[in-house]
Amino acid sequence: MTEVNLFDVDFQRDKHAVRGYECAAARVGPLLGAEKLGLSVYELRPGQSICPYHYELGQEEWLIVLVGSPTLRTPHGEHELRAWDCAFFPAGEDGAHKVSNRSNEVVRVCIWSNRVAVTTSVYPDSGKIGVWPPGKLFRLDAAADYWDGEGQRNAPTTE
Repeated sequence: MTEVNLFDVDFQRDKHAVRGYECAAARVGPLLGAEKLGLSVYELRPGQSICPYHYELGQEEWLIVLVGSPTLRTPHGEHELRAWDCAFFPAGEDGAHKVSNRSNEVVRVCIWSNRVAVTTSVYPDSGKIGVWPPGKLFRLDAAADYWDGEGQRNAPTTE
């Protein structure tokens, strides 16, 4: 059995993060050899968020507060959580969420989810959709019709 203490993990900072989203993360799943479940621990300094408001289309997620009082935004509004509070985000719009630190102390949370080969995340505030992998984001208002570009030139011939 492999063990990892969530309070002793090594955090990595995303060097490409923008202001307001400068959090540190530890991907615990790979440390334990997990393939079908993912667990990440995030450390948020005051004024930072984990990621923009979003929902997943292929994954369910759980949030467990380890330390501090993060603010959780969901479709039902915002409220402050405290250590050992747990929240569940189902796949789809009802599971939309954003975790921020509006306190004056460091916050540490873990997010646990099922893992799928390909998933999508929708970002309602900015009108984007992300596809993972390959890790690409697209504007929802640039959507094309299913048959766009599939006209007669690509149709099979009857000759």
